[in-house]
Amino acid sequence: MTQQGFSFSDLTPDLLLDALESVGVRAESGLLALNSYENRVYQFKAEDGERYVVKFYRPQRWTNEQIQEEHDFTHELVTQEIPIAAPIAFAGETLHHYQHHRFTVFPSLGGRQFEVDNFDQLEWVGRFLGRIHRAGQSKSFIHRPTMGLDEYLHQPRKILENADFIPDHLKNVFFSDLDLLIRELSQHWHTDWQSVRLHGDCHPGNILWRDGPLFVDLDDARNGPAVQDLWMLLNGDRHEQMAQLDTLLEAYSEFADFNPKELQLIEPLRGLRMVHYMAWLAKRWQDPAFPRAFPWFADAKYWEGQVLSFKEQLAALNEPPLQLMPQW
Repeated sequence: MTQQGFSFSDLTPDLLLDALESVGVRAESGLLALNSYENRVYQFKAEDGERYVVKFYRPQRWTNEQIQEEHDFTHELVTQEIPIAAPIAFAGETLHHYQHHRFTVFPSLGGRQFEVDNFDQLEWVGRFLGRIHRAGQSKSFIHRPTMGLDEYLHQPRKILENADFIPDHLKNVFFSDLDLLIRELSQHWHTDWQSVRLHGDCHPGNILWRDGPLFVDLDDARNGPAVQDLWMLLNGDRHEQMAQLDTLLEAYSEFADFNPKELQLIEPLRGLRMVHYMAWLAKRWQDPAFPRAFPWFADAKYWEGQVLSFKEQLAALNEPPLQLMPQW
């Protein structure tokens, strides 16, 4: 979806406060901008003494129906006592409109950083991911997309080709290696998996730790393979990742079955994310927040590093996939 010339520059303090008042929420404190680039997210204290978070959605990214599916899925998980940050309903609605903006209000839920190398915490996360996916198997998103090569490889390839970021002296080798990576990813990708409704972006930064895990930010929720919500929690060398995966899936299997064939998708998914991320930055560059937050993206050294990353990912694709203990 094109966003030429778009910015959030009209989100002035007065507009933010007026939007909140339109649903009966009066901010007592100023609005503190939180670390979000795709949308605009602010924390504040209201007159009722509670702290809230308001998210203003980037226009043209999701339709109203797609946003509502995310909200409905989140509330479905809440009814099953899964710890997840859910939007607050005002007058029965969770998605609100003010002028040409759409926004949602959440409770402000703090927590510590999830420790990816803590096996007790990994076990908790695995158990709740099993519960999330068990609920996600009951039906599919109708309006939200299903993970696939077009969204994550072919569309990003076109965006990068039409962008002006890649230095002239690197273009030939960059696109040659990118096309080789895309061919290899396409060959390693398979669809022998049951599609489930996913968190979609389940990296450690989207899990807070309180008395257990708290999952936040389902903005990238979609249909896809279960392993998409697992592989970004793995880190370290191969031996460490296998131990982490065993811990996650032993707990996961208490609530949902896992297809071991999906382990073959871990490196392809890593490659898809790599290509998609570059195109995401290129597509959003006209938003002033992006050059400020990612200044290295316009540096030749970044693109030289990406060429090296392509080669490393090609090598990883040709390594045997992670395997688990015999019971899997």
